[in-house]
Amino acid sequence: MTTKGGAVLSVAWNWATLGIAVVAAITAVELLRRVLNSRLIGERWALAGPVVRRCTWPGFATAVVATANAVYTPDMSVASTQNLIRQMFTLLLIGCVTWLVIQAAYAVTDVVLDRLTRVQGERNRRARRIRTQITLVRRVSAAVVVLVALGAMLFTFPQVRALGAGLLASAGIAGVVAGIAAQSTLGNLLAGLQLAFSDALRLDDVVVVEDEWGRIEELTLTYVALRLWDERRLILPVSYFTTTPFENWTRHESRILGSVYLRVDWAVPVEELRAELYRALRDNPLWDQKDWTLQVTDITAGGLVELRALMSAADSASAWDLRCDIREHLVRFVREKYPESLPRLRVDRV
Repeated sequence: MTTKGGAVLSVAWNWATLGIAVVAAITAVELLRRVLNSRLIGERWALAGPVVRRCTWPGFATAVVATANAVYTPDMSVASTQNLIRQMFTLLLIGCVTWLVIQAAYAVTDVVLDRLTRVQGERNRRARRIRTQITLVRRVSAAVVVLVALGAMLFTFPQVRALGAGLLASAGIAGVVAGIAAQSTLGNLLAGLQLAFSDALRLDDVVVVEDEWGRIEELTLTYVALRLWDERRLILPVSYFTTTPFENWTRHESRILGSVYLRVDWAVPVEELRAELYRALRDNPLWDQKDWTLQVTDITAGGLVELRALMSAADSASAWDLRCDIREHLVRFVREKYPESLPRLRVDRV
């Protein structure tokens, strides 16, 4: 009777110790979170905010599992139960540590990505290239960490360790089979790395793909998400951009030339229209004050004169709006000032 009572008391003491230790661990993590989240630390350490945002829940989970693994003492009289609990704690600890490591790495890179997002002007192109590379590298790193963690979990089982030699012996054949089965996936992975480090495509690049104009919204190791001008999303495999020609309007810089075509009668006063174009551009804030011209580029089959107004803008979105503004202004100017220059069809009587 005394032995049974002592065993019950021992189990109760173990659970009480475990509960106190877990509460202490949670309290310690909460105190650390509050310190990092304070205004004083946040103003002096830029990493504090991202660490709190990403690592709070992984930190709680890791602290609880690590504390329980260190404090809890299983019933030594039941070996199977002891091994099962130890195995469970080990697996949970590996999973939580993996989660915490990945989130901590993402927190560190979040600070860098946030600073690169705010870079404007001439350094914007280089900043977008670095953002693209960091985004892909951290995804690859996260995948590698997860694979290592899964391997560590598997090798906690004695049966798996016993099969290790056999698995290594058949790794060559298995690798060949897996490579053939996942050929397209591996091709996309390599294509994603190629795009990122060859600087052929970056986040926020303006591209024309499949006759659609849009910006690169997301670039992963398997697909590219293109945000179109009307807010639709075009999803393409990464390998598409290494095998199919596409237009990149921001490959070296975002500045771009826009053109407006007018087809008018031969009576059009080109010099007056050219002067009016310059006045309209000078008053338009979308013009970057650099390039402009008005030229007679062709005579159409219908007997009309084709004029091309050329102008420059800081980016493609500004160029589109600027072209629309100038086209509307020139049409109104010709209609009101020189109505005789409007397109006319002449017919000669025989």
